[in-house]
Amino acid sequence: MSTVGEALAAAASRLSAAGEDIAGTARLDAELLLGFVLGVERTRLLAYPEAPLGSGQAERFATLVASREAGEPVAYLRGMQEFHGLALAVDERVLIPRPETELLVETAPVEIRRRLAGEPRATGAPPLHVADVGTGSGAIAVALALALRRRGMAAEVEIIASDCSPDAAAVARENTVGHGAADRIGIAEADLLPAEGLPAGLLRVPADFDIICANLPYVPTGALAALPRPVGFEPVGALDGGPDGLDVIRQLLDLLPARTASGATAFLEIGADQAPAIGGAVAAALPGWSCEILPDLAGLPRLVVLRRPA
Repeated sequence: MSTVGEALAAAASRLSAAGEDIAGTARLDAELLLGFVLGVERTRLLAYPEAPLGSGQAERFATLVASREAGEPVAYLRGMQEFHGLALAVDERVLIPRPETELLVETAPVEIRRRLAGEPRATGAPPLHVADVGTGSGAIAVALALALRRRGMAAEVEIIASDCSPDAAAVARENTVGHGAADRIGIAEADLLPAEGLPAGLLRVPADFDIICANLPYVPTGALAALPRPVGFEPVGALDGGPDGLDVIRQLLDLLPARTASGATAFLEIGADQAPAIGGAVAAALPGWSCEILPDLAGLPRLVVLRRPA
């Protein structure tokens, strides 16, 4: 019978030899997977390395380590991913939320709060309408809804989260319900922006939106083959952005004039090398709109902020 410490050491050694795209997080992955099997936090594993493993636990851990060794993401093996302080259900139907996207969910609420608190709202005023386009797991929509709830603003905002994949929409619904946000988030199956009046859970899709959030596919098709092995387990449709990575984003830009309110703001995540190209795309599709590009924590261009003239 092996102990926690022995099992972790053996798994970390095995993963360290699995290739560069696995080895860098070998010890962390082993701890996360064993914690998942035992139903405990990583800190407990480290505090009690002498604790014994039952035979069934050891076998299940070995199976997960083998899957990770083959490249399968830890998030899929555990069925969840931490994002912006939330535990979100994820599986092979959706892209795994990345830390880079946290910039969007930190920036968009600032704009929403500015609009809600900037001037008195009349009694009975319609809610602020927010779209999360290409929602995937629902990470952005759920993070926004909970951030607004903590500030007492959730009742004044309705979020429509859309995805063209029925499978992804199902995962988004699971996360919306799991985090108690189904009253403020409506999930719609649609290619980019859903049609006006379409039912979306407890909500209906509005004619236009005040805030657009989107983390759409932006990896150039030719770059997909060179991505790390674990990315190959994720849905290609959530990654492939066409020849230069901006095909789907351009489609959304073309829709914005007809589906946004006066003075609307859009937040779009892009690849770190796409700033020059997105500037040209915005100028062509949205004349008169302002375009600002914010850097992520690594200093790389990451978030496009578009503002429609009032």
